Amino acid sequence: MTNSTRISAANLSISQRLAAASLALLLGISLLWGAGFAAQAHDAAHDTRHAIGFPCH
Repeated sequence: MTNSTRISAANLSISQRLAAASLALLLGISLLWGAGFAAQAHDAAHDTRHAIGFPCH
């Protein structure tokens, strides 16, 4: 027989909850910023291809 340990939010201190929430927020902001930057880079490359007459679609 094995014993399993479950961690729930009720077992975490307020500082641990704040640390987890801060990390989740930082990850979310990083993902949004990265997606926005990738979209801007794609648009710039797309416009450059049009400007030099390269067919892109």
